[in-house]
Amino acid sequence: MKEPRLVGNIVVEMLQGWHRNTELGVDLKTILHRDVRMRIGKGYTGVLRLDSEAVVDEFRCHDPHYTFTETVPPTAGKRNPHVFDGKYITVTRRDDGSLRLNFKELPKGANFNLERFALGVYNELCLALGGLVEEA
Repeated sequence: MKEPRLVGNIVVEMLQGWHRNTELGVDLKTILHRDVRMRIGKGYTGVLRLDSEAVVDEFRCHDPHYTFTETVPPTAGKRNPHVFDGKYITVTRRDDGSLRLNFKELPKGANFNLERFALGVYNELCLALGGLVEEA
């Protein structure tokens, strides 16, 4: 039987293998199909490519230049695409960029444990929204 663990440790364990980086002061060129300029809060599907990094006096200077090319999704016209699909919840993005949380069917049976279910939902919410929502 496993001993109780801190939720933070469980979330860290779930996120192993993901690399989160913040690039400061980058040049970004956008090639968009639907908009002339990117709109605040709107999600875009596409390819982000690192074009170059500067090298000055044999040292790599981190002043990168990126190009983002919007791609037309194969399900063009699909409403509310899934941005996260877990065991307990799905998160969809509406046309206006807002997110909607949807619970999957509640598990049934003798093995159902309310605390385990609630912890599973909490973990998936942290995982799904961690990269989608900015903290205030």
